[in-house]
Amino acid sequence: MADVRFERATRTYPGTEVPAVDALDLYIEDGEFVVFVGPSGSGKTTALRMLAGLEEVDDGGVLIGGRDVTYEPPKKRDIAMVFQNYALYPYLTVAANIGFPLKVARVPRAERERRVREVAEMLGLTDYLERRPGQLSGGQRQRVAMGRAIVRNPSVYLMDEPLSNLDAKLRVQMRTDIAALQARLGVTTVYVTHDQAEAMTLGNRVAVLKDGRLQQFEAPRKLYESPANVFVAGFIGSPSMNLCKANASSNGTAVLGPVSVPLPAVAAGRDVILGFRPESLELATEGFRARVEAIEELGADSYVFCRTQLGEEDETTLVARVETRRVPQRGDLVALRPVEEDVHVFDAESGARLSGQGG
Repeated sequence: MADVRFERATRTYPGTEVPAVDALDLYIEDGEFVVFVGPSGSGKTTALRMLAGLEEVDDGGVLIGGRDVTYEPPKKRDIAMVFQNYALYPYLTVAANIGFPLKVARVPRAERERRVREVAEMLGLTDYLERRPGQLSGGQRQRVAMGRAIVRNPSVYLMDEPLSNLDAKLRVQMRTDIAALQARLGVTTVYVTHDQAEAMTLGNRVAVLKDGRLQQFEAPRKLYESPANVFVAGFIGSPSMNLCKANASSNGTAVLGPVSVPLPAVAAGRDVILGFRPESLELATEGFRARVEAIEELGADSYVFCRTQLGEEDETTLVARVETRRVPQRGDLVALRPVEEDVHVFDAESGARLSGQGG
């Protein structure tokens, strides 16, 4: 097992001027499960491939277990990678696929078979050892790919969107299985996904990337309660945070239509963006008027999507979470009011957090 460190690691692809990964500084503790998340083009997969040795590092460095591996080939890094497309050998049995790295490493046959059986039992694959990949479901094939990584006993596991080819129900089940497996093995794991729900479920900490730069690196709850900037606020959470430009008044408040929200002293004289989660937007007797456009029922709670105009801004959509038994009808006019103590305040120019829930 080992810790992982990116030290201002940078990768710029030939023919481009903008780095795919730009001066990434990140420390991953020994045994930690860290998820890289972000939209397409954010640099998350490039960062993972830099750690694996599959992409060059143009500047800065990468360390595993305190050892500088920046210029070492993948086979010398003591890592194992699980790919999106499984990358199994179709003509080999499940047992042979799992044991392939051990065969390459010339591990004696008896030891190899013992370790394959142990991994197969751990992953629920014992009954499938003599089958070939074409005879397995997508979830079973992904377990085989994971087994091939686990059997090597590496210092670090790298997983590149391993669940993206599975259906929604199976993805949820596999998330649980992967989290439980990583906790059992205690091996440092770096996992890439574009799915923020997956990131929030799996990671001890989550690294949010955008345009090759690290935006925030925190525990999932911290990301949700104290996003570092407008991008993280809008990216983390489903539905995403309501974000509204506000007019600052001379008395230390921001005005959203008929609603005034107290501002922190640090926001004085700035244009601000106010953010509030759907659960912090209430149906009230007084507030800004909005028309209900759609309702998403989730059992006990529902999301109510409303259109409203705040000040001179164009119409915007706001989402409120309410108890299903109190849900209005589509087309109704309602009054909405944010819960003051839950409002997040961001600088309108830089997007940086100024204050709000969680400090």
